[in-house]
Amino acid sequence: MSAISELSTVRGTRARTPEEKALRKKEASRDNKAGYLFLLPWLIGLVLITLGPMLASLYLSFTNYSLIQAPKFIGIENYARMLTDPRLHQSLKVTFIYVLVSTPLQLALALAIAILLNEGMRGLAFYRSVFYLPSMLGGSVAIAVLWRNMFESDGLVNQLLRLLGIDVHISWIGDPSYALWTIVLLHVWTFGSPMVIFLAGLRQIPGMYYEAAAVDGATRWTMFRKITLPLLSPIIFFNLVLQIINAFQAFTQAFVVSNGTGGPSDATLFYTVYLYQRGFVQFQMGYASAMAWLLVVIIAAFTAINFFLSKYWVFYGD
Repeated sequence: MSAISELSTVRGTRARTPEEKALRKKEASRDNKAGYLFLLPWLIGLVLITLGPMLASLYLSFTNYSLIQAPKFIGIENYARMLTDPRLHQSLKVTFIYVLVSTPLQLALALAIAILLNEGMRGLAFYRSVFYLPSMLGGSVAIAVLWRNMFESDGLVNQLLRLLGIDVHISWIGDPSYALWTIVLLHVWTFGSPMVIFLAGLRQIPGMYYEAAAVDGATRWTMFRKITLPLLSPIIFFNLVLQIINAFQAFTQAFVVSNGTGGPSDATLFYTVYLYQRGFVQFQMGYASAMAWLLVVIIAAFTAINFFLSKYWVFYGD
């Protein structure tokens, strides 16, 4: 036996013959084929349901397409029209206000409830389920209809205010000054999903940090700022990115509350609602496709900014 074979035997291995290498390669190829076979349904769905429609909409964004006649290529005309479309500018303004106000409020409420539940109260599983329930129902048509009825002039909100001695007859969803804020409130109410994620993150923070801080005389507010927030920052960052993306895509609430008009006076004209109007009411599918790609760019820009700024405040422990 050669020295190399002896060394290989000592280490628990031996040099493979060409036949063994070919057999091993054949087995690996068979395993790969089995893996791709299991992935095939997902790959088909990715191509037919995601990539295919995305590429089709990208092409349609450069065409004049009415859903009735064949698409006619017009170059960047749809994108140029966006620069002079006042309703599109209004929809962007409404959407930006909605995202920049409702997302921080929702995350702040979710974190506050998560900290409260993390104190070890009785019936934690029950309260966690109850608080999570709005996230499951908040995007439904039924809840949006209920919300609209609550904030009408004779709705539940005004009835409760009258019981408190405040005589109010205003329609909160019919007044341009308040209509958007009712939808913001609905979004904040659906805090359950980020709350559950925050609660899981809080459970991962070692208790010894708080014990050491308490021994040093730190207050609860100091421990929150110096321990909880830094160690929870990756979870905050994850929820922030996720909720911003979801907020930009909000549609059902504004559509139902405004009866599909974006009113009153375009106060609830979300970008997605205006996109729907252009594509499925006015049958300007080419322009709607261009709007959809503008939304993709806006969401990508916000996500990129968040990732860039994360290095200044997200703590990963390394």
